[in-house]
Amino acid sequence: MSKILVITTSLRAKSNSDILSEQLIAGATDAGHEVEHISLKDKEIKFCLGCLACQQTEKCVLKDDANKIAEKVKNADTLVFATPIYYYEMSGQMKTLLDRLNPLYPSDYRFRNIYMLTTAAEDEEKTPEKALTGLRGWVDCFEKATLVDSLFCGGISDPGEAAIKKTALEKAYDFGKRIK
Repeated sequence: MSKILVITTSLRAKSNSDILSEQLIAGATDAGHEVEHISLKDKEIKFCLGCLACQQTEKCVLKDDANKIAEKVKNADTLVFATPIYYYEMSGQMKTLLDRLNPLYPSDYRFRNIYMLTTAAEDEEKTPEKALTGLRGWVDCFEKATLVDSLFCGGISDPGEAAIKKTALEKAYDFGKRIK
């Protein structure tokens, strides 16, 4: 089966995207996958300098937690990004991490399948569109990778509220079971 890396990007305590990611991880584990989880909570991730030194060295000149995360991303078969939707877009910390994964572009990265889990207070079908477009832009830079699927769980706003949303919990678990 696949080696899956789940990266949760919410910094909030009792994060709804974290709660749903736990269910996703349970589903993927039950499907026989090896799953590793990284939370961006308590991680130091500096902004990309745009120096492009990484395009020659495959390493970032900045020294922080993004380098360790990039190594794990490089060696995973499948990536799952979980983010709350802020102002109809992915979290800023997720975007910062994607920018810092630039050293992987010229590398012999392993990942092929990419998934996204999003949560938001808003419940309109279009709510996650811009976040998906942002991730799709990153994925498009990696010609061997594909954005396979996404799951949006809307209408969830209060910290920890996802824990009582039975339908959302079931959807997250089922989504995890379908990950390749």
